[in-house]
This record gives sequence, structure tokens and C-alpha cells, in this order.
Amino acid sequence: MAISRAQMMKELLPGLNALFGMEYGSYENEHEDIYEMETSDRAFEEEVQLSGFGSAPVKSEGAAIAYDTAQEAFTARYNHETVALGFSITEEEIEDNLYDSLSARYTKALARAAANTKQVKAAYPLNNGFTGGAFTSGDGVTLFNASHPRVDGGVNANQPSVASDLNETSLEQAIIDIAGFTDQRGLKIAARARRLIIPPDLQFVATRFLETDRRAGTADNDINALRNNGVIPEGHRINHYLTDPDAWFIITDVPNGMKGFTRTPMQTSMDGDFDTGNVRYKCRERYSFGVSDPLGIYGSEGA
Repeated sequence: MAISRAQMMKELLPGLNALFGMEYGSYENEHEDIYEMETSDRAFEEEVQLSGFGSAPVKSEGAAIAYDTAQEAFTARYNHETVALGFSITEEEIEDNLYDSLSARYTKALARAAANTKQVKAAYPLNNGFTGGAFTSGDGVTLFNASHPRVDGGVNANQPSVASDLNETSLEQAIIDIAGFTDQRGLKIAARARRLIIPPDLQFVATRFLETDRRAGTADNDINALRNNGVIPEGHRINHYLTDPDAWFIITDVPNGMKGFTRTPMQTSMDGDFDTGNVRYKCRERYSFGVSDPLGIYGSEGA
């Protein structure tokens, strides 16, 4: 259905003072705080985690050395989705509009709509990654889980043992949990927190205990250990597309964690229909968001 003079009646008459509603700002590119972005030239991408070796045993004098085996642990798959939207304007509406170039105004609205979709899709794994959620990692369990399976039979946990709200104690425990991450054979890995991802509801809470020299909310004169130790070196970032007001997340420095692939960057095009005279505009983009190694993120859904 094309946008016609019937939908834009006021713009055909003298006396209109202003057009508004298309100038709102947007929260754009917040996905870059969560994902490592790469490009793709395939219909989908797969990344395979390999297991290393276990701890080396003591070799007795004169005895043969022990041999270990390696294997693939699990595969993470990224299926690129196509996101597209368009609109059409009648020839008469373009001719008779007295105030505005509808094509320019609505092309901006088209880009804004596509950008919103991208941010919603980027937040989807975080919003749906807890127990009962719709998003799972390549190892077959939810993105945030206390039992990410290892090939040696052990597990890794990238969520607290008891879901907790964001506060000084829970964040300190998260840092300790991240330091306890192990590889597929149970060897310690040097994992550290990088940045805190929070919904707008927690921005003041995060500022109080991350950006003060002394402990917030206490009568003690203790130093703020979180700030003093620099355990969140990149500070906190607000993501406006998180749906749970008390969920919070930590991006770690574990490589190949949260990833996004751009298959086709944003493209826009237009054409005119010979028979009707209508002019059509569209935008199109292909991308995917997901996770390779779930130890690249730690999350709590709040109490």
C-alpha cells in the first residue's frame, strides 16, 4: 500500500506550521559494547571449540611418557538473518505536497526502524539466555548457566549460584567466579572482567559503587576495592534494549565470546513503477548475533 494524499491531507493545505514526530533520537550501536563484530561471506558461520590437554603427570624414571588426546568440544553456529523494510509514495502525493520532501523524511525513518531492529536482535541472547530462555549456546545449555559442560566431565558456571541483584557483594563474587573459569580439561584460564552491561534502571546503582573512592552506602571509611583494584577496567555501559530491569552482565576478556557477523551491510535503494507512477524505497541488511565461548560473558537475572 502506497502512502497517498489521503494519509497526508494536512500537507496538501496552506497554513501548516510544522511537521514533527520524525526527529526523535535513537540509541544506536549499543551492540558494539557486547559483541566482537566480524564480516562474513557465507550463508552461515560455524566456530568449533577445541579441547586442549589435561595437566601433565609426573614421569617416573625409566618409564614411558603419557600421551593425551584432544578433540572438538562443541560447535557454535551463526545463521544470518535478512532484515528489510520499505515504503511507497504515490505520484500525486509527491506532486501535491506543499511542505516537505516525503522521500527524504521517510528514508530517515526507514533507517531508524532498521537500526531499532538490530539493537533488539543484539539484546535477544542476553534477554533470553537464562533458565527457560529461548537462546542456548553451542554446548547445548542456556547462555547463562551453572553447568556449562566440559569434555572432562566437569562444568563451568557463568552465573551466580543464586541469582542476585547488582550490588557491591554480588559484583565482587562475580569477579571471583570469573577468575575461577577453566578450559575444557579443567585447567585454569586467566579470565578477567572487562565491562559491565546494565539496563537504564541500574545506571545510578553502578555509578555509586564503581566511581567512588570509598565504599558507598556504609558508615565505614573503607576504600572502594572494586575501583581501587580496577576489576572493571572499562566501566559500565547502558543498554536500552535489555528487558529485565534488574539483570546485569559482565563482558570478559575470554577470546571468541559474544560475536556478531555482518553478511551484508545496510543497503538502500529506490525505483519507480511505470504503470502507477509510485516511487518505492527499501532498506536491507543481513547479520547475526550469538556466542562462541559462553565464558565470554557472565550474567545474573537479578533477585
